[in-house]
Amino acid sequence: MNRIKALLQPKVIVVIVAIVALIVLGRHFHLGEVFSAMLDRIRDLGALAPVLFIILYIVGAILFVPGSVLTIGGGVLFGLLWGSVYVSIGATIGATAAFLIGRYLARDWVRAQLEGNRKFVAIDEAVGREGWKIVLLTRLSPVFPFNLLNYAFGLTAVKLRDYFLATWIGIIPGTVLYVYLGSLGGSLANSGKSRQTPAQWALDIIGLAATVGVAVYASRVASRALKENAQLEPAA
Repeated sequence: MNRIKALLQPKVIVVIVAIVALIVLGRHFHLGEVFSAMLDRIRDLGALAPVLFIILYIVGAILFVPGSVLTIGGGVLFGLLWGSVYVSIGATIGATAAFLIGRYLARDWVRAQLEGNRKFVAIDEAVGREGWKIVLLTRLSPVFPFNLLNYAFGLTAVKLRDYFLATWIGIIPGTVLYVYLGSLGGSLANSGKSRQTPAQWALDIIGLAATVGVAVYASRVASRALKENAQLEPAA
């Protein structure tokens, strides 16, 4: 009865309706493609581009837009270094915003979406024992969906500060990998304007191989740790 009363509160109803509407609209209008088009427009905005990109990433994280689209776009627009910086800022703030929505504004709705999800139950119990470590490990492992976890972690006992720091650190390997791919794509697109030397191509290939290696290694270590210490199966 208390749960029904909580769901019927005006604030909760408005938030739930808004989230459901945004997700439905996102799927109907293919938000991933819309955000890709926005990235093309951001390219020509000069000093304002990083700010708008970060805002776009925050909104995308809240609306379940695939992070890979925006992360690769960040690499194309800003290159490896600044692309990684801007993506990490946008992704971490966006994940924190979704976390706060899941914890304070739409808790019952999020819980209903995860009801019966054994993997989330295992994560919830593991967070109760290990805290921020589980947040960090799930961020390192690509098996766990980034956008859904943002809301799901709002239902756990993890502290906001620990969640923020563990998310920021945990997404770095994957962020650098996808941004690197985007930056290489940008280099290929501009290859007609300035030819790269064989040495530059070799450095790009070596750098990409090293980045992939680090990301894969971090993912495997995280999945193994989750399976052994938190009793979470790494398989989907």
